[in-house]
Amino acid sequence: MKIVLFDIDGTLIKAGGAGARGVNKAIKEMCGVDKVCDKFSLQGATDKENFTTAFKHACGRKPTAGEFRRLEIKYLSFLPGEVKSSIKAKKYSKLNGVEKLLVMLSKRKDVLVGLGTGNLKGGALIKLEPSGLGKYFAFGGYGCDSHIRSRVLMKAVERAEKLLKTRVRPADVFVIGDTHLDVAAAKDAGYHSAAVLDGFGDPNLVLRSGAELIVKDFKDLYPWLIWLGLEKDSKGVRRGTYICPDSPIEHAHYGRTGMDVKDIDDNMRALRALKRKSVRG
Repeated sequence: MKIVLFDIDGTLIKAGGAGARGVNKAIKEMCGVDKVCDKFSLQGATDKENFTTAFKHACGRKPTAGEFRRLEIKYLSFLPGEVKSSIKAKKYSKLNGVEKLLVMLSKRKDVLVGLGTGNLKGGALIKLEPSGLGKYFAFGGYGCDSHIRSRVLMKAVERAEKLLKTRVRPADVFVIGDTHLDVAAAKDAGYHSAAVLDGFGDPNLVLRSGAELIVKDFKDLYPWLIWLGLEKDSKGVRRGTYICPDSPIEHAHYGRTGMDVKDIDDNMRALRALKRKSVRG
């Protein structure tokens, strides 16, 4: 059984800054500081991290347990209105092709789809509700589980194991996000990693993250299905012929370039021959 974990913001949907506005309003009420989220980046971090960072910027110290809980409650009370504002402003959207992938995966008996998100569970449900995508997720790991992203993913896998009533191998877990921090968390947990470039992450950091698959979005599902091992490599190269046979590195080659190792070697030889010809000329 393969476990596929999706991040939310920038991977499944874009909520048009609703989360940041919700944090700003909560901090404004508690600390009197406006637009605190302009002072740091929220992308790729858990809500627990972002709440603590926002409070420190506003008040110069970490929140107490009571203050933290009040901040969570205020944030969740503001979030539905902010999501509605994004929808009204036509700034709320689903990632291109993601629902088609979710429909396909949900029909398979060898795949279980879940969330691996830094959002609080309540916040995750609020953000997903307008998209209609929540129905595809039977379980998840959330920002309320831990402030450490890799532990959030591992908690999601624990919940998958309870549903399946069996252990899940790390090699059977596939994590999809949109930032280099999503990729790092997947690696820390020992899981496969993939990233979309049409999210909120810095493309340069994502491209340097070492994710097994990096593509723009989900419009072309074929690279995703190859990476997940649900389709055969169109080049017909056996998994065992690659440098790292225990990971889907061949899928990374396909996802980034559309070429396998032989194609790359052929192109390098052609490039060297062209340079030699240029020098002689």
